[in-house]
Amino acid sequence: MSESKVAGGQPEKKLRITYVKSSIGYSTRQKATIRALGLRHLGDVVEQADTPVIRGMVHKVRHLVTVEEVA
Repeated sequence: MSESKVAGGQPEKKLRITYVKSSIGYSTRQKATIRALGLRHLGDVVEQADTPVIRGMVHKVRHLVTVEEVA
């Protein structure tokens, strides 16, 4: 399996995002952000590229997810 590389030959950084708290009772915008991150059910785990866009999305729902940096 090949790794994604960014300019300069460095491997692309990833974020492992885990959905840990229900979005029931939170705004529809926060629910939409959870879905846009690729999370559907509690306990779901996704890996997303470490970009400013994804970091901003995670910041908006930081009370609903946990995040780990992955090489």
